[in-house]
Amino acid sequence: MRLTKHGHACVRLEKDGSTLVIDPGGLTEESAIEGANAVLITHEHFDHLEVKRLASLGPDVQVWTCAGVAAQLDGLSAKVNVVGDGDSFTAAGFEVGVAGREHAMIAFDVPVVQNVGFLIDGEVFHPGDAFTVPPQPVGTLLTPTSGPWMKAPEMVDYLLEVAPRRAYSIHDGLYNDVGLMLVDAILTRRGKAQEGDFRRLRTGESVLLDA
Repeated sequence: MRLTKHGHACVRLEKDGSTLVIDPGGLTEESAIEGANAVLITHEHFDHLEVKRLASLGPDVQVWTCAGVAAQLDGLSAKVNVVGDGDSFTAAGFEVGVAGREHAMIAFDVPVVQNVGFLIDGEVFHPGDAFTVPPQPVGTLLTPTSGPWMKAPEMVDYLLEVAPRRAYSIHDGLYNDVGLMLVDAILTRRGKAQEGDFRRLRTGESVLLDA
């Protein structure tokens, strides 16, 4: 399986000629969904969901997401499927498990929205905007590294608790170059300590994931 990082929190997964795209939101280049066979959306915030962009999907493409997002997708040509914590399904040949219910708290006066994480083929976990611990050990964790709802020690605790063999940065589109240097330093340090491949993939950079 090939994993390619796109802008901010978006990744593409490819295997056997099929493409699965997760969270192609407003901070992601539009080309990220080109050729997608299925799309997963973790939650409704603009940096993960851009409704107008999804309108370009054809009727053969399916979207899988939580109820809060699905309510905004009326009239979409693509079929929209509602999923929640504990569900499982097959999307474009990928086996997907769902874990998580809510977005991390941003502030006491900001409503908490639904947020679901996706576990792909038992290997790659995308938590959306939460530090959801997947229900089983995973090889590859897509770890959030910036945002108004988190701080660096929480990211480190998350890496320690999940203990993946690989961890790649997502949710990093809010940083300038100095902030990205900080992300790189933390991931490098944790990767050495946990003996894993922990790093930030640049936009368009890909990795091949073994079993």
